[in-house]
Amino acid sequence: MSGVEWIYGRNVALSALAPGARRGAHRLVATAPALKSLRGSLPRALPVETVAAHELDELTGSRDHQGVALQVDAFRYAQEEEVLASDLVVVLDEVTDPRNLGAVARSALAAGAGGLVVPRHRSAAVTPAAVKASAGTVEHLPVAQVTNVVAFLKQAKDAGLWVYGAAGEAPGSYLDLDLTGRVVLVFGAEGRGLRPLVARTCDALARIPMDPAVESLNVSVAAALFVFEARRQRAAAASPPAAVAPGSAPPVP
Repeated sequence: MSGVEWIYGRNVALSALAPGARRGAHRLVATAPALKSLRGSLPRALPVETVAAHELDELTGSRDHQGVALQVDAFRYAQEEEVLASDLVVVLDEVTDPRNLGAVARSALAAGAGGLVVPRHRSAAVTPAAVKASAGTVEHLPVAQVTNVVAFLKQAKDAGLWVYGAAGEAPGSYLDLDLTGRVVLVFGAEGRGLRPLVARTCDALARIPMDPAVESLNVSVAAALFVFEARRQRAAAASPPAAVAPGSAPPVP
């Protein structure tokens, strides 16, 4: 069957079969023990086949399948307009490891981001390995491929979003950024960081304060810190101030 691929892992399969998944599923193959653990969670109409573990090794090209592989439509990338409709967007600038892409996607969705953007060239794509690293969450997150990251960031600014980049040499901390509005968070390649023109296109750059003995963090860890700080700030901004009882002093800041 053309236009399909195999993704693998128990959580991946369950996520891809959950309501709201971005692509259709065609059939599932699994070892007997794995199938037993999934039985109550599978759609009745989904064709299921029991296979040996070594057959899954060959089918997926990996031993990380946890006894489960699901045949799905080829990944459908989102349009830029869909991503830009969100209030929180994550951009990866030439991050080449699919496991990092998957881990960033997982944090982005968990923190409430509405989309992830990657370059079309010199970048990891949404492969089965990336899907596995995301624990299947990439099946629910709009991911767009763009020809030019700088052009996309300018388009985001025109759409009313602020653009902030992560850079270890930046003077200010990410904790000082105002992330309560519509923002794009940009993270650079492993080791090299943001490309100079991408960094100059950002409205501001910010670093993660850390012990001098540690030079940098993995891009997926850095992205998680930024997006959950955005989530924290938004939750705080949305919470009404605590009521003060008549006759009592207000809380000390």
